[in-house]
Amino acid sequence: MRIALFATCIGDTMFPQAPQATTHLLERLGHEVVFPISQACCGQMHINTGYFPESVPLIKNHVKTFAPVLDGEWDAIVVPSGSCTGSLRHQQEMVAKNQGMPGMARMAARIAEHTYDLSEFLVDVLGITDVNAYFPHRVTYHSTCHSLRITRVGDRPLQLLRAVEAIDLVELPEAKSCCGFGGTFSMKNSQTSTAMLTDKMSNVISTRAEILTAGDYSCLMHIAGGLSRARAGIRAMHLAEILAGTREEPWEAPVTTTKLGI
Repeated sequence: MRIALFATCIGDTMFPQAPQATTHLLERLGHEVVFPISQACCGQMHINTGYFPESVPLIKNHVKTFAPVLDGEWDAIVVPSGSCTGSLRHQQEMVAKNQGMPGMARMAARIAEHTYDLSEFLVDVLGITDVNAYFPHRVTYHSTCHSLRITRVGDRPLQLLRAVEAIDLVELPEAKSCCGFGGTFSMKNSQTSTAMLTDKMSNVISTRAEILTAGDYSCLMHIAGGLSRARAGIRAMHLAEILAGTREEPWEAPVTTTKLGI
């Protein structure tokens, strides 16, 4: 298949190891990955805080950039983020309608039909749960709110993780509870956010995991920041980074990328 990668703005600017690992994994599975260079933010940050008019240029850019999927140039659009996938599916069409752009709304909706979170794409489109990954570490998985409740990836990430060779996958207590990030929520309601983070950190530490993983680096950034300050010794890694490596070819993010944890 020919796949267009939407890296997301946080992936592109702060945690490129997630889109890089996604690309490596999909290519290892025999697919062609392309990166449309005009891509930018999907507008989720603006939309979530009520700045609908300000998000319109971002929505227009996304629709223009990824419109080739409608002409068959690509078979699918893959996103290493349940949060951004959810925004593309449920917010862009809504905002375009709200701002009096029915044609743009229809285009956004059609593009969203071809857009998948990485775990969804692997399990639902490619029909695989075992990607021949090898990761000999103790790992726990955090179900991020948007991936769980908006994109509804369900247990797909766990299906993929359970099939990883040599992994010691430990269930995270209260995995479905919010970590307290929520984008601007963590800044506008910092005390509440910190209390939620404290609960999440306690649950992560209780697993004695070496690695905390999730499908969104935004939540991983929040949790790993707290774990680092607490000197917990737990690293954060995107799901794609765990799935990217094999026994013969371990995945190692390029040294120029940002790493979370200690």
